[in-house]
Amino acid sequence: MDTDKPVLLVFSDWYFPGYKAGGPIQSCVNLVRFLSDQYKFYVICSDRDLGETAPYPSVQLNEWNTGEAGELVWYAPNAQLTARFIREMLKKLRPQTVYFNSMFSVRLTLLPLYVLSQLQAKPLIVLAPRGMLQAGALQLKATKKKIFLQAFRWLGWHKFIRFQATDQQELKDITTHFPGAMVVLAENIPHRLQQQFPAAPKEPGVLKLVFISRIHPKKNLHFLLELLAGWTNPATLQLGIYGDADEPSYVNQCKALADKLPANQEVKFHGPINNKEVFSVLSGYHAFVLPTLGENFGHAIFEALESGKPVLISNRTPWQQLAEQKAGWDIPLDQKDRYWNALDQLAAMDQAGYIEWSDAARQLASSYISNAGFREKYSTLFS
Repeated sequence: MDTDKPVLLVFSDWYFPGYKAGGPIQSCVNLVRFLSDQYKFYVICSDRDLGETAPYPSVQLNEWNTGEAGELVWYAPNAQLTARFIREMLKKLRPQTVYFNSMFSVRLTLLPLYVLSQLQAKPLIVLAPRGMLQAGALQLKATKKKIFLQAFRWLGWHKFIRFQATDQQELKDITTHFPGAMVVLAENIPHRLQQQFPAAPKEPGVLKLVFISRIHPKKNLHFLLELLAGWTNPATLQLGIYGDADEPSYVNQCKALADKLPANQEVKFHGPINNKEVFSVLSGYHAFVLPTLGENFGHAIFEALESGKPVLISNRTPWQQLAEQKAGWDIPLDQKDRYWNALDQLAAMDQAGYIEWSDAARQLASSYISNAGFREKYSTLFS
């Protein structure tokens, strides 16, 4: 290819303008934008968003589209994603590095890895599990994932792959499932806030919570609604839920729980939003809540912190010891009383107290960026 930069080919189930799959899309988009000055990126992805039956209306299919950072993106229908197509792309692009943005994708991880495994001279192959090896994530569709991992090991693919771990827990998860594998720790590159929003008005006895994530069992929305049902505080509470409903039966379960909440608690399901809307939506709420079964980073958590929103989350993310920093709470899921105490504390805050926690949340996000060392770590990952 005619380029003075190393060619880095990305395989990802979804890519911009997709947004319904949440964090994995944003992780990939942020990586491409951050490193576009160092690499020439080519991205091969599905031609439609998660759960959609029609392709993106704003892109050209079966040809290269130029992305916002100069990357070239090929939006492929499923029927096009064949071994022959992948071989042709590898031959034409001659990438120095191939990057996989998923662990369990059949067409955009498993099939390309099969093709690459046949090559005598392989490019550097990097795979980001994106939290899919966490215990909580493996509980969902457990049998299928167990078979996949057994086949992966049996074929020996982990021996020629470099894995990206985005936190210490993911590093442990990778080495547990693939002993002896090469792993590089390089944290997720977050989406940054381009403008500051003032702290939301806060008076004691009023609390506005926001949940921004896929409405999926892993994100544990039903736990949050059951938690609210047991919360006896008389404060006026509003909960805004933003996210793609990719499992209708689970959404119906959550809506049924919401309908049973006491009169002082109001829940609204707003549907999915694209990433460009997240910060403006966050500005209208007091705190972000996500009792997830597991996140290897949690882009929405970071975005909430950068927006000055204290977060109420499970202890199954890299964001730890939040209460000590007055940036929120990370609480085990079997300790509901601590969740209720955190809600009591949030509900009782006045404007001065809330601004203190809001500023602390912003400071935590800022410190994360300052200390991350992204350039050095990604240089190691792709060297």
